[in-house]
Amino acid sequence: MMKNDVVSVSQKNVFVQSQGNIVSDMGGEKVMLSIHNGKYYNLGEIGGRIWELLAEPSEVAQIVSLLMAEYEVEQQECEQEVITFIERLSKEGLIEFGEDHGHL
Repeated sequence: MMKNDVVSVSQKNVFVQSQGNIVSDMGGEKVMLSIHNGKYYNLGEIGGRIWELLAEPSEVAQIVSLLMAEYEVEQQECEQEVITFIERLSKEGLIEFGEDHGHL
């Protein structure tokens, strides 16, 4: 996927990490360097958790469900935040549409 592609994310979309990113834990937060564009990203704690879940092709609805089980958050707020985060990752070319291989 090209950087800056406009992606409309829905609950049923499946995404997976793109190749070419170096990720490290720094004090409980994930920090990433994209080899492709040379940018650093601080994903934060929850963004880092979403990033971990995207190691395997994951449906947006499944990510929301898992985060709601791990954090005290309302479903509507969680859905909105996850979709916004995934849209930003997609615009930066850090994730791509993935196929569900039964890992959910």
